[in-house]
Amino acid sequence: MHQHREDSGFQRHVRACNNAELPGERIRFLIGEQPVGWVAGHVASALEGMEAVRFGGNQITLTDPVALPWIARDLSNRGLYRWRDEAFDVRAAPDGPALTRIDRGAIPSFGIQAVGVHVNGLVRGMDGLHLWVARRAMDKLLDPGKLDHIVAGGVSAGLNPAETLVKEAGEEAAIPPELASTAVHVGTIDYAMERTEGLRRDWLHCYDLTLPETFTPKATDGEVEAFELWPLGRLFETVRDTDDFKFNVNLVLIDLFIRHGLIAGPEAEDLRTALGAGTPN
Repeated sequence: MHQHREDSGFQRHVRACNNAELPGERIRFLIGEQPVGWVAGHVASALEGMEAVRFGGNQITLTDPVALPWIARDLSNRGLYRWRDEAFDVRAAPDGPALTRIDRGAIPSFGIQAVGVHVNGLVRGMDGLHLWVARRAMDKLLDPGKLDHIVAGGVSAGLNPAETLVKEAGEEAAIPPELASTAVHVGTIDYAMERTEGLRRDWLHCYDLTLPETFTPKATDGEVEAFELWPLGRLFETVRDTDDFKFNVNLVLIDLFIRHGLIAGPEAEDLRTALGAGTPN
């Protein structure tokens, strides 16, 4: 087991991903009677005067769910955020019904919860446990050049996490569906984070996928520059001591370290609580 200082560096990643204070200066955003997000002042101002939007009681209510996609498009046209051309379902809770859809680029501006999947691509060899690490392409909109999981992505509208995993595995790493579908769901992580693009309220489904030693992932969609196979100890030290990994990847790897006993005792208990696994913020 690795020995580490009381302040090992893992908590700083968790704190960084939970730096949002809610409501703070944001206004609650509802669809009908369902609270779905938090809106900052400049977005609230942009919503004023829209037919399907009502202000009152220190909240903003969308009276017609069908209106949200075109409202999001209008705000993008006015330069509030970059259009991603990928629709996500909007829900009041991760397991609740889809109320409407919104472009992925608009989600942080509305503080709407997004659901994603992260996959630990594990290889169990004679010399111990290894994990495939991806380096994000330098032309990525968010976190270019950062280290990432072999497979990770948001759950697009109409898909569930398991379907997203198989889809992203094929697109990002050329993992065949029959292999990707053997991934095991190992938990969920949630956080609320202030980012330059707005408020990230993410609910991550974490999976372990054991890959054969003969398999080598291939970057097929241009989102990844290269893959490397790292021993678990190198991952542990890199997460502890650096910011080389994309912000939320650190959280999923910390969970992996806890499950494999690399972090134990009171520190593991504190981190497990801080990672969250239940009703999101």
